[in-house]
Amino acid sequence: MPATPQRGRTARRLTIGAAVLAAAGLTAAALPAGADTGHAARTGRTIDVQLLSFNDFHGNLEPPQGSSGTVEEAQPDGTKKTVPAGGVEYLAQSLRTARKDHPYSVTAAAGDLVGASPLLSGLFHDEPTVEAMNKLGLDVTSVGNHEFDEGRTELTRLQKGGCHPKDGCYEKGRKFRGADFPYLTANVTDEKTGKPLLKPYTVWRHKGVKIGFIGVTLEGTPDIVNAEGIKGLKFHDEVATINKYAKVLNKQGVKSIVALIHEGGMPASTSYNYHCDSPGPGDGISGPITDIAKHVTSKVDALVTGHTHQAYACTIPDPSGRPRTVTSAASYGKLYTDTTLTYDRRTRDIVRTSVKAPGAANHVVDRTQPKAADMTSLITRWNKLAAPVAGRPVGHISADIAGRGATTPESPLGDVISDAQLEATAADGKGGAQLALMNPGGVRSDLAFTASGSEGDGVVTYGEAFTVQPFTNMMNVVDLTGAQLLTALQQQVSGPNETSPKILQVSKGLTYTLDLTKKGADRVVKDTVKLNGTALDPAKTYRVAMNEFLAGGGDGFTAFKTATNKYVGPSDLDAFTAYLTAHSSATNPLTPPKADRITVVK
Repeated sequence: MPATPQRGRTARRLTIGAAVLAAAGLTAAALPAGADTGHAARTGRTIDVQLLSFNDFHGNLEPPQGSSGTVEEAQPDGTKKTVPAGGVEYLAQSLRTARKDHPYSVTAAAGDLVGASPLLSGLFHDEPTVEAMNKLGLDVTSVGNHEFDEGRTELTRLQKGGCHPKDGCYEKGRKFRGADFPYLTANVTDEKTGKPLLKPYTVWRHKGVKIGFIGVTLEGTPDIVNAEGIKGLKFHDEVATINKYAKVLNKQGVKSIVALIHEGGMPASTSYNYHCDSPGPGDGISGPITDIAKHVTSKVDALVTGHTHQAYACTIPDPSGRPRTVTSAASYGKLYTDTTLTYDRRTRDIVRTSVKAPGAANHVVDRTQPKAADMTSLITRWNKLAAPVAGRPVGHISADIAGRGATTPESPLGDVISDAQLEATAADGKGGAQLALMNPGGVRSDLAFTASGSEGDGVVTYGEAFTVQPFTNMMNVVDLTGAQLLTALQQQVSGPNETSPKILQVSKGLTYTLDLTKKGADRVVKDTVKLNGTALDPAKTYRVAMNEFLAGGGDGFTAFKTATNKYVGPSDLDAFTAYLTAHSSATNPLTPPKADRITVVK
């Protein structure tokens, strides 16, 4: 059944009572005392508008496996509880339940809805996820860095529709219709024309209420995506861009504004229900979003953020000193945020005072609720198309191998992946690599022992391997001197990575000490860096394997851009699956590595 256009979705969210009131031209003030008009009814001159939001969905239509599919909940006694969460069947149901009795409800997202997706979505260039977002009633989203994984042309296709230029249409008689909701690219412009790639802002309208949405991705997007995908595009400062379009909206009479920002922060606690305003506003959160929040014009009434995959619902004072909500709903559809925006019908602005900001809270997308039937049908349909590829066994494991869900700088799955890359490129005719390095952000999930389907516990399917390594980056083997290699290791914890370190996963034989009590580049203890027990020689040339993203200087590793003598090998996914097949069997499964190559001092 085709998705309903946006205006139709909005209209259906009205309760019967609210529709009758509107038709009669009555307000709550005209009703008898005690009359029930619903939570979001008109009370005097203000209306409560419900803003539902989420971020960093990354095509996780099915519940994520392992620790990637859980959230941490702080308990009253100080303990923490792990709660299974996520999956679009439950996300859709949660949002639909939350909208009940809220005649004024708008749903927004803060980027990375697609990209780095599991095979069910990624195999089909994320068309299934866009289709799901249409069905669950998403009204607007900003772009994130991962929306650029397949380049500007593909992002435009996701917005406007049409079959993939190479793979075509996936189902006979079905043409991809594109997103019903606008992708906002306010700070992404064409270098030649200076115009935004897609719409910079949109205005949500419902029964006289107008709320403007401005969408931006992080200015540093070029540092974390493949350069080819963003060729001809320029990424601008988030604050300056938001402030610019807030003025534009104000001139159009839109006084209520929400910024959707694909940039985020790090709360002091990993519990989704952590109170980050204790003891003072925003005291429990750090990272890029805190500075952005303090400088975005006070014309903006709420900030919906993402990118860091963290959960928080804070207030941070705007430039005028008034509290303003800054929220993020973790990732993978495990949470959604419910924010109340009190809309003043006379001023057309959101009510914010020195003692009151819009109220916001994160809620778990728990898996004990009923599934949304239309999402179950969607998943079943696409799974049928993916089954011949997805269900093929590629290896066996004896227990969970933590990757994305690991809490340490070096993860067991990171070791497996880097070892796989070294093995795929070590032979003289295949690159002659002596070591391999893997960017941590490229490890997208865990490998879970419990079966995700009918394959049996401990069996790793191609679909599960794809979920871990979804980018299909080609392997590069390059020449680096010991001095260049040391510089690269130092860049993990210095420069743009100083406040949020990106610790490379290393292949067997490479060892060193990471002293987190120190600052910047000094965190890498120089004289401890060894390869196969021998100290790194600054003047010696080493053959180093890495994916093409890292080789291009991605994630702030500019030292890799100085490498020479490049050899292009297999894809990272092919290297990973070949390693799993070669090093495991049903009778001799792969055991999780100890992850002891990097000695961490805290």
